[in-house]
Amino acid sequence: MRKDYAPRLGGPNDDRACRSTSDGPIALSSFAMQPTTIEGIRAMRADRRSKVDSDKALLRAAQIDLVRLQRHVIETGQKVLVLFEGRDAAGKDGTIKRVSQHMSPRDTRIVALAPPSDRDRRSWYFQRHVAHFPVAGEIALFNRSWYNRAGVERVMGYCTKKEYEQFLETVPMFETLLTHCGVKLVKYYLDISKAEQRRRLKDRRDDPLTQWKTSPVDDQAVKLWKAYSKARDEMLLSTHTDAAPWRIVRADDKPKARLNVIRDLLTHFDFGGQARQTEPPDDEIVFKFHGDALRNGQIAR
Repeated sequence: MRKDYAPRLGGPNDDRACRSTSDGPIALSSFAMQPTTIEGIRAMRADRRSKVDSDKALLRAAQIDLVRLQRHVIETGQKVLVLFEGRDAAGKDGTIKRVSQHMSPRDTRIVALAPPSDRDRRSWYFQRHVAHFPVAGEIALFNRSWYNRAGVERVMGYCTKKEYEQFLETVPMFETLLTHCGVKLVKYYLDISKAEQRRRLKDRRDDPLTQWKTSPVDDQAVKLWKAYSKARDEMLLSTHTDAAPWRIVRADDKPKARLNVIRDLLTHFDFGGQARQTEPPDDEIVFKFHGDALRNGQIAR
């Protein structure tokens, strides 16, 4: 053992190593060896800086390829529509920010719709979303979408059972029509654990820079975890199609999730030219949905 490090626990028999929460046992790795000298602290900080620098370099390489992708989309007149779904605090805002960070704002649309108005409620359900679809040469990034009906509206009772069932029946036809008409549709579901959601929601409430994100729905997110899980499962099973498959993102680790979403998005396009600077996505982080993922631990329960 390095002399400048010492364990925080008294030893393997220390009962603190066996602590658990309602979300499961706390891993012993949570109590990693901590530095106890100035040299140890400096070494730890240097290791952290090195990892951050490496993460930034990998993200930069992926973003460079995104800029090249956008140029290709503009030149070929493609219409690209990317949906980001997930529980509250799953990391949708941060992921979209990294995707769009260096892209042309003139040709990139970020869509985060407010709750529907009275007029919206009296219109065709998809109508208010269609108004924000990309035209030729544009990339539209939706921070939540029509899938609110299968998630928060279903769980919180904001829609009727008939409206919900009609949605699940019609959305595959709607998305097939989009792809048939030339829209490139990519759907991501950002999945996080219950413990991670609880931690992020607390951080959001405590940080004055992110308190604007809080809402009454947040207070119910953890309490209604099982209900949201059931709604998510039904949504994925009913709306995962050949025309519009779901991509699942294991998003407890934000930097890895953001990087691999960009890497995965790039794989949906063939834009030739120079060799790509980024590596393929990690299929432990981003993968195509399949029913077994709901049972084998790949998706949080």
